[in-house]
Amino acid sequence: MNPVLLRILPYIAVMLLVAGALYGAYQHGVTVTDAKWLSAWNERDADDQAAALENETGERAKEQARQQSINKAIQDGQQIIDQVTADAAAARASADGLRGAADALAGRLAASQASGNSCTAAAGQAATRAAMVLADVLKRADQRAGELAATADQARARGMTCEQAYDGLGR
Repeated sequence: MNPVLLRILPYIAVMLLVAGALYGAYQHGVTVTDAKWLSAWNERDADDQAAALENETGERAKEQARQQSINKAIQDGQQIIDQVTADAAAARASADGLRGAADALAGRLAASQASGNSCTAAAGQAATRAAMVLADVLKRADQRAGELAATADQARARGMTCEQAYDGLGR
């Protein structure tokens, strides 16, 4: 071999060794930096998961509170509707008594007009028919008023229940 090459060869070997050491140090630095960043990212991900879990737990608690509020509003509303229905049934029973009294009055008028003077019989029959028509109109008007009142009461109770449920959502 060439004597010059033999003299330079140790220097080249040392240079290659130094370059290899520098490259190894660089790779070690890259590995350490990557590990450091990976650790930081994993910690951030764990913090994000914990925050998401905490947020989800809080939102579930709020949703359960809202649902309980709605359920209570529904129960209260159903009690009101049941009371309105019972009141309507009681009013219907009372109205039946009024209708019966109107029928009895019309019947008494018809009976009283059946016996009597022929001169006043025609006038009495007209008055009896008018009283019977009036009694029938009274019965129908009372029946319809009861139906409308029951419907209005139930609509009001349902509206209040809906309003209470809506207000429960706002919390």
